[in-house]
Amino acid sequence: MGRWFLFLLGLLLTVSGGRGSGGNVTYDGRSLIIDGQHKILFSGSIHYPRSTPQMWSSLIAKAKAGGLDVIETLVFWNLHEPQPGQFDFSGRRDIVRFIKEIQAQGLYACIRIGPFIQGEWSYGGLPFWLHDIPGIVYRSDNEPFKYQMQKFVSKIVSMMRAENLYASQGGPIILSQIENEYGMVQAAFREKGPTYLRWAAEMAVGLQTGVPWVMCKQDDAPDPVINACNGRRCGETFAGPNSPNKPAIWTENWTSFYQVYGDDVDIRSAEDIAFHVALFIAKKGSYVNYYMYHGGTNFGRNAAAYMLTGYYDQAPLDEYGLFRQPKWGHLKELHAAIKLCSKPLISGVYTTMALGRSQQAFVYRGNSVDCAAFLVNNDTRKNVGVTFLNSFYELPPKSISILPDCKTEAFNTAKVVSTQYNTRAVETRQKLDSIEKWEEFKEAIPTFEKTSLRANILLEHMNTTKDTSDYLWYTFRFQNDFSDAQYVLNVTSSAHVLHAFVNGASVGFTHGSYKTKTPNLERKVTLSNGTNHISLLSGMVGLPDSGAYLERRVAGVSRVIIKGEHEIKDFTSYSWGYQVGLLGEKLQVYTDFGSSKIQWNTYGSSTHRTLTWYKTLFDAPVGKDPVALNLESMGKGEAWVNGQSIGRYWVSFLTPKGSPSQTW
Repeated sequence: MGRWFLFLLGLLLTVSGGRGSGGNVTYDGRSLIIDGQHKILFSGSIHYPRSTPQMWSSLIAKAKAGGLDVIETLVFWNLHEPQPGQFDFSGRRDIVRFIKEIQAQGLYACIRIGPFIQGEWSYGGLPFWLHDIPGIVYRSDNEPFKYQMQKFVSKIVSMMRAENLYASQGGPIILSQIENEYGMVQAAFREKGPTYLRWAAEMAVGLQTGVPWVMCKQDDAPDPVINACNGRRCGETFAGPNSPNKPAIWTENWTSFYQVYGDDVDIRSAEDIAFHVALFIAKKGSYVNYYMYHGGTNFGRNAAAYMLTGYYDQAPLDEYGLFRQPKWGHLKELHAAIKLCSKPLISGVYTTMALGRSQQAFVYRGNSVDCAAFLVNNDTRKNVGVTFLNSFYELPPKSISILPDCKTEAFNTAKVVSTQYNTRAVETRQKLDSIEKWEEFKEAIPTFEKTSLRANILLEHMNTTKDTSDYLWYTFRFQNDFSDAQYVLNVTSSAHVLHAFVNGASVGFTHGSYKTKTPNLERKVTLSNGTNHISLLSGMVGLPDSGAYLERRVAGVSRVIIKGEHEIKDFTSYSWGYQVGLLGEKLQVYTDFGSSKIQWNTYGSSTHRTLTWYKTLFDAPVGKDPVALNLESMGKGEAWVNGQSIGRYWVSFLTPKGSPSQTW
């Protein structure tokens, strides 16, 4: 049993068996072809940096037990190359180890290199240093961007090739992705969009990995790149492959949806997921990837703007890697039933027949023995009886019955076995509610004199912090000639959170949300006679992750006005001092070394809690179950355990139902 150090930054407290080793991978209009065999494949997204290496083996084993054939992951450029030419593939970043673990358990792998990935990941996975390259335009026919993109994609491909991880080398990787949902933004780049798209496809194919490439949500994916579908209902919405020689692939079947602070959880039923998977397969689909199969945790500051630390907790394997029933079990049964249909699905003749007004049969016939059928009831209100091949079947509302022999129902998407339901049990092992267990360190409020970065304009937040911190201090000083005069401070900001301090005292804060911009902060303030110090703390809760021209996004304070009874002073063009990040971050007070270099005080020593670091010590709970921290008594901030950030929290931001989006 070890001893764990917990640090909290608190803000806003007032509120192998034939698989896993590939061979030649090609495709035709029916499916991927691996070692000469057509394959119906089920895949699940598990992102290596959103879990720990100690979890990977168990997660992959549970995915395999759930009937998956493939593990899919994005590749995270800003995690691997935080500075130009400086690469990091250690710990949670060890993609090679992750792919080898997939191979060791006999599964295939799909790597979605991007390198723009979106994925609710900060800056869409792009390293922020790209922003400083002169003339760069992301994801466009722009030479500076294409040069950097090709370098990184080539780096990843070379790493995989050096470890013999492509199926063409006997490894597990059977599929790769270039770009990500570019069709959503392509028009914004006008003539530079299509030429970039063609370049990206040619560049990827030219790397000669020996496995196919895909582009998702890209109907015009250039040959030989396969266009793939993302969404919840690809059996209904996908226009299909853009060539009769390409298979129907579903790269993202959303098992729930990402959640942002202030939003209630999005729950997608096991029945709905199963229905749309069965429908996609019934309509000649051959590859389905669940996004996410295990969402995991956005450790550190990796979550995109306003995204929760917990990611896709409603996936078949929850944030902690535990089974979420009935999803996991119901989908396992679905996979087994469809695999029973493999032979006719792959080689049979495809026909459809009407069984009623909203009922239809999708039938695959091989020889006189091989036959599989999918009986679909699209009526959402009632059970419907249908006759198929002289046999009667009763279909529940909005369901599909799978008949592997065209006779016997092996599975119905709406019929969930009652024993599959479970709830996540949480057992309290330790309470950290004793004041004596906690120490605190009050964050200093900087003034203009204590800053070294100066400018006569208001600097843009992200370009100033360079993503080294969520925080940027804006400070200025001015002379007031009236004693204890009443004024109104008005600050316009496009940051996510804004705190205001006048002469070291907090006068208020404001924040935005994922869907609404941060409102102006307007507060009545009392100014001293003589020099007054204004300190504004601009905070980002993750960087944006989507949209065209990401390099043009702005954040931070954009206007500051102080209104008096007889005058209005505009400080927008004024002498400003800046401090990137918090003092506690600079001192690394969340580490053993940094913590030992400062004076911690007993809990409650500070007169206010607006910017305070908290520290405690606790023993690691006995056993191997996941360990979580209940932060329901906190407000907003970030948490570290043994020097490692386990992510942001924002418990004081309540949902419309009046509860935090995430407490644990």
